[in-house]
Amino acid sequence: MFRNPWQRHKDLISIHDLTAEEVEALFQLAENVKARPDRYRSALAGKTLAMIFEKASTRTRVSFEVGMYQLGGLATFLSSRDIQIGRGETIHDTAKVLSRYVDGIMARTFAHETVTELARHATVPVINGLTDLLHPCQALTDYFTVREKFGNTKGLTLAYVGDGNNMCHSLMFGGPKVGMHVRVATPRDYRPKAEIVELAKKDAAAAGTTIEIFDRPEEAVAGAHVVYTDVWASMGQEAEAEKRKRDFAGFQVTPELMALADRKAIFMHCLPCHRGEEVHEAVADGPWSVIFDEAENRLHVQKAILLLLLNR
Repeated sequence: MFRNPWQRHKDLISIHDLTAEEVEALFQLAENVKARPDRYRSALAGKTLAMIFEKASTRTRVSFEVGMYQLGGLATFLSSRDIQIGRGETIHDTAKVLSRYVDGIMARTFAHETVTELARHATVPVINGLTDLLHPCQALTDYFTVREKFGNTKGLTLAYVGDGNNMCHSLMFGGPKVGMHVRVATPRDYRPKAEIVELAKKDAAAAGTTIEIFDRPEEAVAGAHVVYTDVWASMGQEAEAEKRKRDFAGFQVTPELMALADRKAIFMHCLPCHRGEEVHEAVADGPWSVIFDEAENRLHVQKAILLLLLNR
């Protein structure tokens, strides 16, 4: 059906592992899948995907499940309560057993090491559906959406405002791959991990782009083409929610903040969003917002990922 440019990859764990050419090939395939879904209806006929969920999900579960169905395959949902990994079976054994049954594994977990260990022991492709460290499928979708909205990504600037979390990490890894500058504004105690920043800056230097860290949202957003935020308290951090609200005071994306961005700037959020916390409702539902186009594109980009990893 198509030449597979991802032959050197068994898994998708981090955008850092991909080249700029591989990301562009993914985007071209996702564009084709979105424009002509009928051409790919049976591309994964007879293929199966095991989906391991330690964390609840709307977009990840539905997009992967629907995506496999639309490609002619089958997705099986497995919560930690449904499989023996939740009762003490080792990740090694789970990976070995699932590899005998399915053609791929998607995992959405807390610890990043869970996904990396699954990949180490599985003999089928493993896709990182989210960990506390990284969220590659979402960030790839985000940059695909930017490409769709602007026609190109080269030379554009994305400003991320909020918690230096898994979303922030993957956006920093993705920027250099698509030729974009990334600015990050967080409170000092919520900086992205230093080792991620270092790796992303090395990638950026090689790509001719930049990664910058700021204390004030206004500095990051000034002239930016994309303004991005995420919830202040992610899953597993609910006990910190009230403290985080205090600590992130001044980091809400408001119409006033958006006015500092480029006049054609768009607003993005990986969802779910908490209107009135990290983003003002006038922004989330306003003319800048592309959050629902972004959410829809999870389906198309992940179908392309599934085709590249499972159609071999």
